[in-house]
Formats: sequence, structure tokens, C-alpha cells
Amino acid sequence: MRISDPPADAMRIDIISLFPEFVAQVAGHGVVGRAQERGLLSIHGWNPRDHAEGNYRRVDDRPFGGGPGMVMMIEPLRATLAAARAADPRPARVVYMSPQGVPLTQAKARELAGQPRLILLCGRYEGVDERLLQAEVDEELSIGDYVLSGGELAAAVVIDATARLLPGALNDAESAAQDSFEGEDGLLDCPHYTRPLEHPLGSVPPVLVSGNHAEIAKWRRKQSLGRTWLRRPELIDRTTLSKADRALLDAFLAERAETPGETG
Repeated sequence: MRISDPPADAMRIDIISLFPEFVAQVAGHGVVGRAQERGLLSIHGWNPRDHAEGNYRRVDDRPFGGGPGMVMMIEPLRATLAAARAADPRPARVVYMSPQGVPLTQAKARELAGQPRLILLCGRYEGVDERLLQAEVDEELSIGDYVLSGGELAAAVVIDATARLLPGALNDAESAAQDSFEGEDGLLDCPHYTRPLEHPLGSVPPVLVSGNHAEIAKWRRKQSLGRTWLRRPELIDRTTLSKADRALLDAFLAERAETPGETG
């Protein structure tokens, strides 16, 4: 199933799944859909049943050693991988979506965005025959410490996180640069406000309408540091704060301590 037909130098992502249409629907909207329209990204789906043998197009069987569930078989997946690889001469990185894989991070998404091709393998049931994983997969990737019914949702997350980093995918390239986890320090983003200026839920911080760009940048940095300290303190522990950053964080914490009802 071909979802798009952009230039040959566009990044290509192939999804191997029993439900490729599901991933295609998710990938057709928002930033990912726009990346395809702009010729930056090509997404293609492959169903292993199309490469299975026999009248029933069987793709799974019971696990050796007993136990519940079914395991996806080697040959239908191997044939599907071969077909996906042959569809484009550029080398493809094969990623298996698995809760046992390395965590998906912003740094990993940026690494994947630099690849010319990705093949995302989506498992089902109890998983995939280990021999295929050992022979055909370059890495396993997880989107969190929980189990899904299949790898399709995880693949959609990887596509979204990756595609938005392609040059030209976002209307404003600075949007990606200012995201949470971006930059060398990997801090969370600062809070954002828009119209109206005054609202029953609160007012926009005065500094943001002051026109003083240096003070705005300083405020945003302070809020980014403070929000990271409150919500993801381990990220602060992993980074080396400059003297200026330490002063901003101390100021944030002091202001918070002085505000009634504010706690860590």
C-alpha cells in the first residue's frame, strides 16, 4: 500500500504491520501529512499476510515450550522485509517496536530523522520469533514501560516525532528548536500564553508584553529551568548548569517559596 509518492530523495518510512491502514490514517494528518504533501517524507505500508503462504495466509503459530498466545512467524515477515528493502535502493534501518527496546527520546528521534530510510516492524500477539529479530532487526525501540496490543501506535509515535524534525516540515523551524528536551541541556519548555491578555483564569505575565527581548529570554529560561526542576528533576541532575542558570533557578525557587499555596 503506497500512501505517498514524493521525490526519490525524500525520507522514506515503511511500516510492516497486520494493520498498515491504521498507521496510514494517523500519518495523514497534521505535521506528518504536511511533510508528505511537501515531498519531504514518503510512507508505505506492508502487510505480512500478502507474503504468507497457504489458503489461510497464516502469519502466526503457537510458541514452543507452551504458554498462552501466538508468535509471529519468520518467513512471512522475512519476505515482507525483503520486499520493503527492494522497493528503494537506499539502505534502510530496521526498527522493531517493542517494550523491551531502548526508550524513544528526542535525541533518538533526531538521530532517526537523519536516516534516509526506516522500516518499522510492528509485532502482534506475544511478539515475533526471536530468530528473525536477531537476523533482520537493527534495533528495538520502546515508547514507554507499558504493553500495547501491537506496535502500530508506537510506530505512529515514532513517525510523528521523527517527521516533524525534517527540514521544512514545520512552518517555523524555531518551533522544533524550542521544544522540550531539545538543545544540549534537554530541559522542558517554558509556559506559553496567547490572547486575551486578561482572563478570569489569570493574566499574561507582564514581561511577555514588555517588548524587552532580553528580559523575555531571561524569563523563559528561568521558567524552563524551574519547570524542569519541578516536573523532571532528574533532567536537572543530568545537566551541568552554568552560573547564570543556577542563579535563575535559585530565583525561581525563591519566588515560588514566597507565593502562598505554592509547594514543590
